[in-house]
This record gives sequence, C-alpha cells and structure tokens, in this order.
Amino acid sequence: MLIRSIRAEYRKLRRSYIWLALLIMPVMSAGFGTFNYLNNLGMLTQQWYSLWTQHALFYCTLFAPALTGVYCAYLCRLEHLNHNWNTVMTQPIPIPTIVLAKLTVVSGLTALTQLFIGALFLLSGKLAGLTAPIPTALPLWLLRGWWSLTTEAALLLFLALAIRSFAIPVGAGILGGFCGIAALVKGFGIYFPFSLLPLSMCSHNPSDPMECSTAAFVISSTGFFLLGYLLCVLWKKHRDTQAG
Repeated sequence: MLIRSIRAEYRKLRRSYIWLALLIMPVMSAGFGTFNYLNNLGMLTQQWYSLWTQHALFYCTLFAPALTGVYCAYLCRLEHLNHNWNTVMTQPIPIPTIVLAKLTVVSGLTALTQLFIGALFLLSGKLAGLTAPIPTALPLWLLRGWWSLTTEAALLLFLALAIRSFAIPVGAGILGGFCGIAALVKGFGIYFPFSLLPLSMCSHNPSDPMECSTAAFVISSTGFFLLGYLLCVLWKKHRDTQAG
C-alpha cells in the first residue's frame, strides 16, 4: 500500500514545473556562491574548502529550505483544491501511510537536489581553476545534508497540510534557514531543526569535523523528523475532511 501511495505521489510530479525549480534554484545558489568566492580570493585561500563555505552559505540559508518548502507545498496543492482531501480521506489508506508517502517523495527530491548541488560544486571549482584535491568529505556532507533536509521537510509538510497556502511553507523554510544560521552561530545549532543543514554540511568550517558528535546529530535530526511526522498524522486524523 505504501508503494502504491508513493507511486501516486510521483505521478503528480509528471509534467509539473517543480522540475524547473529543482534545476534553476541550485544553479542560482551555486552561481552566487562561486561569484562571491571569486570576488574574495584575497581572504578565501583554502580553495575547495573556501568555495564550499560560499556555496553552503547561500544554499543552506536560502535556496535549500525554500526549495524544500516548494516540494512540500506542491505535493499538498492538489488535495487542497476542489475538495480533494475529502476524496483522499475516503480511500482505504491509513493516514500514516499517506503522510509517509509524501515524505518519501519529498526526501527523494531533496536527494536529487543534493546530488545536483554536489555536481555544481565540482563544476564550479573546475571553472574557477582550483587545483587542490577535492575534499574527500564531500559525499558525507551531501549525505548528512540530505537527512537534514528530510527533517526540515517533515516540519514544512505539516504547514503545507495545515495551511491552504503555497507560500507559507516556502516562506517558513526561508525564515527557518536564516534563523538556523543565527542559532548555529550562537552555538545552539543542534537544538534547532533548521540549523541541522548548515551544521551537517559543515558550512562554516569544512576543513574541520562537524561541530557536534554524529550521535548527537542523529538523535536531534531523528527527533525533529518524528515530531514533524507525528504532527502531520495527528492533524489529518483530527481534520479528516476539508471544506472547499
């Protein structure tokens, strides 16, 4: 049943404009990061690591949270139209399965985004003329970032389910991204869900290990993911029909 639900969610993405967002926003993020790096070569002297700080600055603060909000909002858009939630809720599919299917699809989209942003980072470095070895930690940064975005998605999906507005999850993602950077700078990153992305991708100190232990990151991110998932399930159980 879960597999069928996931397939149904993926069918919504066919011929949709969401693929343009997946392509354009990472390119913009990489472009801003590379431009900033090339204009500050006097201060940014660690080649790949310095380039990563600039890419991650724009990506983790603005583009990735906003794009995750777009994914969540789009997957709930059709249900919010023309009483479609009433149709969905009358199907013999448990609410936890419906929510998990949506989260699985968003997680898949964020995985594609992470792979794309990694490829753009490598391409940008080559175009910038970097000659140092590529950081071996790059796959780990991308993997941890994927799980951090999945955690954000669970919380943003709750907003997308609860509020009939495409802009709210996107705006919440952007606001969360900026607040996440502030919390990370203050040393509270592990306790705030939107700080986990820059924390896990080592946006401020890529030449050093993550600023918290792997166990602390896994516990925090998993806890926030489960919180978002439970909020989604409980909301739909108490709002089993939708008006207009």
